[in-house]
Amino acid sequence: MKKVLIYTAVGAIAATFFIPVSYVSAKDNNGTLPHVDGNSQFPETRRSNVRHTFRVHIPKNSPSVSQLNIEVPNTLTWSNNTNDVVVANENGKKINANISTNGKSILIAFAEPVASNTKLEIDIKNVKQPFRGNGPVYSIKAKLAGSTTEMSIGTARFRVN
Repeated sequence: MKKVLIYTAVGAIAATFFIPVSYVSAKDNNGTLPHVDGNSQFPETRRSNVRHTFRVHIPKNSPSVSQLNIEVPNTLTWSNNTNDVVVANENGKKINANISTNGKSILIAFAEPVASNTKLEIDIKNVKQPFRGNGPVYSIKAKLAGSTTEMSIGTARFRVN
């Protein structure tokens, strides 16, 4: 019985060396539609004032994006100050955009449509999150250049620690 356990353990350890290290990623550069690529919170504690960050990926085969609409969950409050919303590209360079709010909705209208093969990072500062209950879920929609309809590009869920 001991030999079977030893052989099983040795076999499992040996198998780990042959499994390639590759991580699952939603960063498909050949996609045809923009999508939410990830999100993060800073700090990752139970503090009431935090910053929520979304990453939006516009793949190389996608039309450019002229507008984003972020629906803030009812469980959150934030400053409603448009200066607390920062839009930058993957290199950290700010992108020129007209940011407005309408109730629980943040509308980001780009001065020039954001070209394909671009990754955006959107920071919402001074978010007051609940201390209990389910984590907030943002719904994010985009309007493609030349189109008048919004399409859902994903959601961003944050945990309440």
